[in-house]
Amino acid sequence: MISFKSLHQEEEPLLLGNVWNAQSAKVYENLGYKALATSSSAVAMSLGYEDGEQMSFEEYFYIIKRIKASVSIPLSVDLEGGYGSTPEIVVSNIIKLLEIGVVGINLEDTHIVDEKRQLLSREVFFEKLSHILTMLKERRSEIFINIRTDPFLLGMENALEETIERIKLFETLNVDGIFVPGMIHIEDIKTVANATSLPINVMGLPDLPDFETLKSAGVKRITSGAFLNRYIYRELERISDTVTNNKSFAALFI
Repeated sequence: MISFKSLHQEEEPLLLGNVWNAQSAKVYENLGYKALATSSSAVAMSLGYEDGEQMSFEEYFYIIKRIKASVSIPLSVDLEGGYGSTPEIVVSNIIKLLEIGVVGINLEDTHIVDEKRQLLSREVFFEKLSHILTMLKERRSEIFINIRTDPFLLGMENALEETIERIKLFETLNVDGIFVPGMIHIEDIKTVANATSLPINVMGLPDLPDFETLKSAGVKRITSGAFLNRYIYRELERISDTVTNNKSFAALFI
């Protein structure tokens, strides 16, 4: 089987199935997807939590273990800020994921303060990430570390410039990939992709260009976050309303 890292270097962008339980993971595997990634937001919602590390790592880890045991294709985990108050705890969490066969993680440069997402300063996040990578030591080669940077997601006026400056710092730490959620304009995408040799990951949003256009712009990885989960539950609400109003289950079998 081709390695997870190598999947980011193919001609076609890697389309990851974002999952929140074993059932959703099996659907993507049966459809022929090459790899999966958890959506921490979708997992949190499925457990009754809001996004932003509100669930415990132990709860999340149980779901991850069930997903990993249910499929045979590579699994990456959205680890948000690491689910730990110190680099030591974050590394411990990463080692636990490695021990069950997880091949990749996302780490992000924001945190939640008073229910609002805020960007960590470049210096603070760089130091945190540097400590984490140093402590991983000989296990580093076993994990694809995709760094999520959020200037576009937060709507910063200088989002493009700030993103590129952060990527320059991440490159010095030899991370494996860059995730820029919220970036939708093709010229921005091209500029970011051309600014680094690292594979660029974008997230599905209503105005995101189609996959062929993204490929031409240099994108190497495409994810959908929690949006499919939300779509499914909107459909659940719609069909349940139909069943209630019609006083019949017939609509379930059309």
